[in-house]
Formats: sequence, structure tokens, C-alpha cells
Amino acid sequence: MNTPLCNFVRAYAERQALRLHMPGHKGRGIAGAAYDITEIPGADTLYRAQGVIRESERNASELFGSHTFYSTEGSSLCIRAMLQLIAQYARRCGRAPRIAAARNVHRTFLSAAALLDLPVCWLEAERCTAYLSCTVTAERLEEFLVRQEEMPVAVYLTSPDYLGNMSAIPSIALVCHRYGVLLAVDNAHGAYLKFLPESLHPIDLGADLCCDSAHKTLPALTPGAYLHISHNAPRSFAEQAEEALALFASTSPSYLILQSLDALNAQLAGAYPGRLAAFLKVLEQCKRRLAAHGFPLIGQEPMKLTLQTRPYGYSGTALAALLEQQGVYSEFSDPDFLVLMASPDNREDEMARLTDLLLSVPRLPALPDAAPVCLPGERVLSIRQAMLAPHETVPLRVACGRILGDASVSCPPAVPILICGERISEEALACFSYYGVEHITVVAED
Repeated sequence: MNTPLCNFVRAYAERQALRLHMPGHKGRGIAGAAYDITEIPGADTLYRAQGVIRESERNASELFGSHTFYSTEGSSLCIRAMLQLIAQYARRCGRAPRIAAARNVHRTFLSAAALLDLPVCWLEAERCTAYLSCTVTAERLEEFLVRQEEMPVAVYLTSPDYLGNMSAIPSIALVCHRYGVLLAVDNAHGAYLKFLPESLHPIDLGADLCCDSAHKTLPALTPGAYLHISHNAPRSFAEQAEEALALFASTSPSYLILQSLDALNAQLAGAYPGRLAAFLKVLEQCKRRLAAHGFPLIGQEPMKLTLQTRPYGYSGTALAALLEQQGVYSEFSDPDFLVLMASPDNREDEMARLTDLLLSVPRLPALPDAAPVCLPGERVLSIRQAMLAPHETVPLRVACGRILGDASVSCPPAVPILICGERISEEALACFSYYGVEHITVVAED
């Protein structure tokens, strides 16, 4: 597969032109500077693409089987664009832009809902693993939809979630479409799912639109990402995708990130699927060894290794610290979990080293399950009203009864413990304290 954007920038760099355009380094002095350009003639314009960027996006679209658009600002930009597209579609159809969502959304969802003034109704989960995972089943979703006097225009899910749990997208998509509801998926952690021996990508499983963070699980520069729109989605989505992205995007996109997405197409069309299939076997062997030794593993996502650490006698944070002493850095840890993200660019000997290190950790008496239940709070203000109101930051100890003003999160992974606009209860305070939050942003009182 060709790489038109990389080819253009490489030829420009080799020309050694006199650069009287941005950026100020003029192609000299810092790593990668020769290939760091702006929207000069021939380089095309992101979000009004007609040349090399559009050709590269067509290549990505062919690979993913969708209408695919690039983001140089991560899945955060794509989430905002998805909500804008849904809102435009709803208003065009004469419907309220109401979205039903699982509560473990990324904080970007909340800020986008606030900016777009979208009403959000929260789905009741089948089960919740702390605040990070809220599994919504097709059966529970249908029960919710049957009760609605006004049907939401879309359902919004995060799958895979931060712990590697995956929603049953095919059955959920069937329920959504039976009720005339769109399905949008935050697939930030699952770009690689398309390239498994059997695709588990949301678009292939029935989602109408989704976002992928290419940089999280594919060999792309941070924060390269994709907005994917199904060929079965409303036609307006693909027609207005660039406009929706441009509404929130910087007018100075990184051409280094764009080139990494362009170069990635050639890898995805070439050796990457085979490398991924081979590495899956390596990772499965690691998982089997750890499970046999007594480490509880959770999640269905193939490339994520998530340990539920308390039964082994450690907090996730303590186990992460032990690994860090040996030069191994995890993706995320908290009192309950240790999350390790691998890819085919990890070598087999590195995965063996990780496994040996974990197996060398002595097992201790199990720690009691101490995670508080994160219950929904009383809704006092809309997300928009709460986020755009005057705020103040107060110590946790005096926050009971106040209204949460911002998406207070344990970051990463930027999943809200409580939703802004909800009243802070004693139970919510226990959750914040458990996850290390000491101060909290609340709506200012008169």
C-alpha cells in the first residue's frame, strides 16, 4: 500500500527548500524537524482534504472497511466529533439529541456533552468493577429502551474499557438498530482489534461510528487516532465528519503524526496482522503461566494483561512499584488492579522477563476487598450547567452535599468517579478517598 503523505514530505525535505513558512525551526536543529511541515502547497489540508491526506485516508478506509478520518489530537477529538455528528443528525430528524451512555465514559465525553448541550441518560450496568468498568448487556439495554417515552438517538459505550473488558457489541448493535437507535463506541484501546485473525473491531460488529487511538495499540506516534464511520450509518455522518472534527480541532495539525498514520497503513496492509497473530501466542503463554501461579486475570481484550492483585496479597500500586524497581513500567495501577499493555513491538524475551518477575513475587495473604461501590449521585444540574458554572476547589472532607463541578477523575485513565452536576454523598466521598483524590472541584456557592 502506498504512503502518499510520507512520500510528499520526504521529497520536500530532500529538496532543501528555503522554508519561509511555519514552523520556526525551519527543518533544522531538533529531531524530526526536517519532516515537520505545515500546510504548504501540495501538503493538503487536514479536515478539508483533497490531496495526499485524502489519498492516505482512503487507504485507511480500505483497511478498516469504513469511512475513516485522521485525528492528530487523539480519540478525544474524535469523541467530540462523534457527539456533534449525532447531535446534528438528531436535530435534522426533529429529535432531541439525547444520548444513553454507560457511566465509565472518558471525561472528554462529559466536556463535549457540556459544550454541545446534550442531554445524557445513564445506562444501568449489569455489573461494575470499581469505576473503570460498567458492563451493559443487550438484555439490560433492551429493558432500558422499552421503558423510554422518548427514545435516545444513540447509545454510547466504551469498549474495550481500561481494564480490558469488552461489551457484546453484536447483540447490543442489534438491539439498538431494532429500536432505531445509533450505536457509537469509544474504541480508543482497540484499534488493533481489526487485525486479529477474526476481527473484533466495533465497525465490523455493528457499530455505526467509533474512534480508535492508533497510538495506544498500534505503532503510531502519540496522539494519532481515527474516526471511523460505518457504511451503514446515516449518509450525513461521512459527509460532515471533517466539519465536525474541524469544529474542535487545532488549525495546526502535526504532520509528523499524520506521517506516522500514513506509514502505518503500509504496515497494516503488510506484515502487521501476521506479527500480531504470532505475538498473541506469546502473550497467551504468559497469561497461562501467571494464572497457573495464582494471579487472577480479568478482561477479554487479547492484548491487555490486567491483574486483580488483592487476592495475591498486594495492591495494584504496590505491585507496580515492585516492577518499576526492575525497570518495568506499567500502564496503570490502583488499589485493586495492575494494567499492562503489550504489543507485537514487545519482544518475546521481554514478555518472558515480565512473567518471570511476576512469578518471583512472593504470594502474601489476600487483602480484603475494600473497593467502595460507586453509586450514581442525585442529579442537581445538567452536565453543561455544572461544568460551565463558577467553580471552587475544596478539600474532600468538606465536600459532602456540594455539587460536583468538573469531571473529578483518578487520572489516568480519566474516567469520572462521579458525574459533574451530581450531589456529592458520603458514599461518593469514600470512593474519591479510596482512589487518592484529596481535593475536588465543586460548583461555587453564592
